[in-house]
Amino acid sequence: MSSSFKIPAPLTRAGRSGLSALMIGLLAAGAFAGQNTSASRPRKAGRTVARVKKAATGPSTIRGIEQALSDLGYWTGPVDGKWDEDSRHALIAFQKVELRKITGRPSDKELRVLSSAARPEAREGGEAHIEIDLRRQVLFMVNGSGQVSKVLPISTGSGEEFTSEGWTRSAITPRGRFRVSRKIEGWRESPLGMIYYPVYFLGGIAIHGYPSVPTRPASHGCVRIPMFAAKEFNEMVAEGTRVIIHDGGPSDSRDEDPALRP
Repeated sequence: MSSSFKIPAPLTRAGRSGLSALMIGLLAAGAFAGQNTSASRPRKAGRTVARVKKAATGPSTIRGIEQALSDLGYWTGPVDGKWDEDSRHALIAFQKVELRKITGRPSDKELRVLSSAARPEAREGGEAHIEIDLRRQVLFMVNGSGQVSKVLPISTGSGEEFTSEGWTRSAITPRGRFRVSRKIEGWRESPLGMIYYPVYFLGGIAIHGYPSVPTRPASHGCVRIPMFAAKEFNEMVAEGTRVIIHDGGPSDSRDEDPALRP
């Protein structure tokens, strides 16, 4: 079998010197390349560790956040150190009330902020009632002592036009003072879709559970609340309960229902 490969002849002194020089050059180049690579690696590793550290929150921190939220009146699920949708909605409500960046993600920083936070204050006192803040997109349940007892994140009218039953109008949640007129248990099929445990306060406009409660206004005019709280909310709110809807500005007597004035 023939082959074009040939065993090289022994190297001369000059050849060995040239090879040595070549090897030294290659090693030097590799050393410099290694220095450049190692210089970049710590930065990359540091970024990775930072991301992991930021994302990793232990059960003790989660439990602390859940407990702090519950103590401040935010409607959360069991305080069990497990981060679920109930916990996320409660943190989102807190971030909305405090005008913080809305993430819904637990962290040591959020726990520190929560530890020095105060319970939200009701807009009005008097009889037990519901306050809906359109600007911050939150709902307060206020007890007869004027204390905020429960806080939920909400999503109200988007302001966009829509057509239903041959009528085109803007998706607006009205400001003003109303009373709960009726309640329905379980699911109800409305002209615009299925709604859960609705609590009506103005015609077909209701506070109800809905699978999607984004952090921004997105409804056709109703007040969406998280599904986990809808049934209990419906049971807790009696017909005739006062509902105050405002945009965060000062009270305006023109928004009052004459029947509700003292």
